[in-house]
Amino acid sequence: MSLSMNMDFFGRMSMDNSMSPVETMSSEDASSEMSNDQSMSSMDSMQSNEDMASMGQMSDGMKMNNSMTRFFPLLGMWSVMMAAMMFPTMVPTLKSYEDLMMSADGTRIGWLGLLVGYSLVWVTFSIVITSVQLGLLSINLIDMMGKAKSIWVSSALLIIAGLFQFTRAKEVCHGVCHSPMSYFLGNWRTGLQGGTRMGLGLGAYCVGCCWLFMVLGFAGGVMNFLWMGLATLFMVLEKLPAIGHYVIRPMGLLMIVAGVLLFVFI
Repeated sequence: MSLSMNMDFFGRMSMDNSMSPVETMSSEDASSEMSNDQSMSSMDSMQSNEDMASMGQMSDGMKMNNSMTRFFPLLGMWSVMMAAMMFPTMVPTLKSYEDLMMSADGTRIGWLGLLVGYSLVWVTFSIVITSVQLGLLSINLIDMMGKAKSIWVSSALLIIAGLFQFTRAKEVCHGVCHSPMSYFLGNWRTGLQGGTRMGLGLGAYCVGCCWLFMVLGFAGGVMNFLWMGLATLFMVLEKLPAIGHYVIRPMGLLMIVAGVLLFVFI
């Protein structure tokens, strides 16, 4: 770097800075190196963030895989799902019991026993279907989300569930679930023990009526909340006093057609 003294028009002295070409090139090289370093640092930072995000996704995936391959987490999932799907359909049953509390010496503790017995049946079914899911997973028929890997299996489940809607077993079980008052009149018992026994009986009929709707979860995915919500809607419609008896076979026909179309076109 050199300094030069110049005299301006008014006689004032000024000092100019000048840089030699070599010094200019050195400065540019230094700036370029700093820029490259900053770019490399930025790229390293971005890579680090991507790695951290990827590790987070892997961690979430591992947690999901663990919950879908271990008995008790999977049982908890099924139990919660059963509560969400089945208790809305039990409202008419509880209401019928309350209607008999005054006229048939019913008690609130008996009402509670009814709820306990009903719940025990569905918890037992949760244990069974959890074991079935783990078995299907072990032979690679379903994926981690509980969905059948083969279109043939999904199609067969839909057709079987549809055909079941036309059977005598469906008719009998649905008759009790749809009209619990007749069951109460023929099996009335008081107290906690009596309510629990009636709850066990009603729960058994309810499982017999709706178990294939639960199994259909393997056709569309157990963790597919839209699919399981549709199954819940079907069960609720079947329990409605005004239309319950009239929707069973149309829904069965709908499932059969859906199974055939799934097999033919997909």
